[in-house]
Amino acid sequence: MNRFHDAEIAAVYKVIAERRDMRHFLPDPLDADFLARILQAAHMAPSVGFMQPWRFIRITDAALRVQLHALVEQERINTAHALGEREDAFMRLKVEGIRDCGEVLVVSLMGQRTPHIFGRRTLPEMDLCSVACAIQNMWLAARAEGIGMGWVSLFDPLALSNLLGIPADAKPIAILCLGHVAEFYPRPMLEMEGWANRQNLHNLISENVWEDKTNA
Repeated sequence: MNRFHDAEIAAVYKVIAERRDMRHFLPDPLDADFLARILQAAHMAPSVGFMQPWRFIRITDAALRVQLHALVEQERINTAHALGEREDAFMRLKVEGIRDCGEVLVVSLMGQRTPHIFGRRTLPEMDLCSVACAIQNMWLAARAEGIGMGWVSLFDPLALSNLLGIPADAKPIAILCLGHVAEFYPRPMLEMEGWANRQNLHNLISENVWEDKTNA
């Protein structure tokens, strides 16, 4: 039988439902074995053409973490300005936990991706999708182990590349904050803060042809 046991299946759906993009962390350090496990989970992700385009940089230097936070803070301000009338509401949100969490990882697309055309000739962004799958694996594994994780995307990729020595043909896509948490949010934080609500799944599904139900 290929089917998992009922309890195992229920656990998979539970961790999917209870995964949260965390912003509030405790400063306690993370176990080295845990870090190895979630990185292995990332490395087990599917990837287009089996190119495995994910690259990870562990940030252990305290001064470098401060510089990362400064990059994110600058982009937070820039994003707030771009939001116009929602600027003040955005500035009240906590959008990262870089200074608070136990571990910081930077995730980047690999360099020299152009020769990889299997599955990417017409959809070159599939390498980005592959790295996103790796990050989701980490998120689910971390949640199952009771560890919080937050994906921070508020940064200038070129500035971050310069700071970390990432090659020009590679591209950073995530700053990941990992750490112990006092509790997990009962619902997504942005929903709790009134920023947005989860859409009705029915409105996002059509059959045979495109049908936009969201504006109906």
